[in-house]
Amino acid sequence: MIVVTGAAGFIGSCLVSRLNKAGYEDIVVVDDFSKTEKAKNLEGKIITAKVGRKDFIKWLADFGHEVEFIYHIGARTDTTEFNKAIFDELNVDYSIAVWKACVHFNIPLVYASSAATYGLGEFGYQDDHSVIPSLKPLNPYGDSKNDFDKWVLTQTEFPPFWAGLKFFNVYGPNEYHKGRMASVIFHAFRQINENGGMKLFRSHNPDYTDGGQLRDFVYVKDVVEVCLFLKEKKPTSGIYNLGSGKARTFLDLAKNTFKGMNKEEDISFIDTPIDIRDKYQYFTEADMSKMLEAGYDGGFHTLEEGVQDYVQNYLIGEKYY
Repeated sequence: MIVVTGAAGFIGSCLVSRLNKAGYEDIVVVDDFSKTEKAKNLEGKIITAKVGRKDFIKWLADFGHEVEFIYHIGARTDTTEFNKAIFDELNVDYSIAVWKACVHFNIPLVYASSAATYGLGEFGYQDDHSVIPSLKPLNPYGDSKNDFDKWVLTQTEFPPFWAGLKFFNVYGPNEYHKGRMASVIFHAFRQINENGGMKLFRSHNPDYTDGGQLRDFVYVKDVVEVCLFLKEKKPTSGIYNLGSGKARTFLDLAKNTFKGMNKEEDISFIDTPIDIRDKYQYFTEADMSKMLEAGYDGGFHTLEEGVQDYVQNYLIGEKYY
């Protein structure tokens, strides 16, 4: 039995689909299933049972001896939420409870961390355990992910295998429900369909041109391939970056979205909202050497390949993975 938390969400539902494709069908999905806007993400997936997020820790105490592997993907991911108590409860305390159950029942664990832990990148983007205590995230979401990473590294008891994955800017199918927190590609597609044009955030940093802000965009299909690799190969335990390894500009992203839609480019710029302006990352790029040294050789989509697949095979027609 495999457990996936956050299974009705974006990455979680894509992971369930990939596990099904690999022949895994005894899957318990965990989420807040009262949020009906996510229901379509799990349609057609082969699962054994659904467990509510609030019931999961007790369920795990009762059925942990039957669990073969846990993917703890569920989290509060809203970077515009500034109530620290919410993140402490859902991202830190909840994750600690999952970890302790994995130790008790000897269950391998993969959990979601985030590139938001890197803040402005003052310490670079290497997934070196020795750097993690020094990182300075820019918001409570990033703090919560780094707080759990730091807690993990102080432990003396561990699951038989564990990996924390610092997700960079993940995009791809099954993010229709995410609203403001959906990927820029998703918003670009919607804007172009509605208005014929795309608005990007203007740069408020003299080192970057408008649209020249750089992010590591990673296709969700690559993310779930890595997740499957970690389950099947179980390399050295630790905290790993998970990006494409190549920073690209938002302008590149917008141009490729127009291309995928077979529409003429119409790109303009608006000011970055005040509430996120001083928390804005102008550059992220995953150092993927640790993951590659661990044996992952599945490759990564280029931005051109990923955007074309996402736009043409999913966004057009609102299809699911």
